[in-house]
Amino acid sequence: MKIAGIDEAGKGPVIGPMCIAGVMVDETRINSLKNLGVADSKKISPRKRAELDNKIKKYTDDYFIFEIAPEQIDELRNIMSMNDIMVLGFSRVLENLNPDMVYVDSADVKPERFANNIRGEYSKNNKKAAENIKIISEHDADAVYPVVSAASIIAKVRRDELVNNIKKDIGVDFGSGYPSDPKTKQFLADWVREHGSLPEVVRHTWKTAQKLLDKNGG
Repeated sequence: MKIAGIDEAGKGPVIGPMCIAGVMVDETRINSLKNLGVADSKKISPRKRAELDNKIKKYTDDYFIFEIAPEQIDELRNIMSMNDIMVLGFSRVLENLNPDMVYVDSADVKPERFANNIRGEYSKNNKKAAENIKIISEHDADAVYPVVSAASIIAKVRRDELVNNIKKDIGVDFGSGYPSDPKTKQFLADWVREHGSLPEVVRHTWKTAQKLLDKNGG
């Protein structure tokens, strides 16, 4: 049986993409995956995450990372909720991995509803597979199931890579990209003050972004 784990990195930031990653291994090797030392990506240092990222990609049978750019998130939020976007992304990962069973870190307050919504989206192009797949949806699954921890790590490493590329392109270290980060808030305020608008790498539909534009007449 092929077992997958799916998790995201970058759901909340105002800057940069969201990355939804999935990893797949045979059920006989799940414990070996745990022995790599995988854990919730937020509890591991960047250096350790990078090391594990390489090991995970070599060890797993398959992996896939679905990237959603800021402008895509903004476009989708005009027609659906953030939870619906997550369902869409998790389903795309499933389509690329086609596991027999999957553990997902629930983005919904109701894990069972999240699983049902993923199955519904998955069934649009993969009806038979959607009927047969077993979906286990739980909060904090990345801290419980090694296969989800592994997905969490490669998602976080990829988002960090993309964010670092953005920093190099614009020549400014804007911090984590989260709305609560003082460095991020200062960067956005300075940018809007200078340009009268927000850069393309920002999610314009975020309240933080909208307030800045309103304040500066953008």
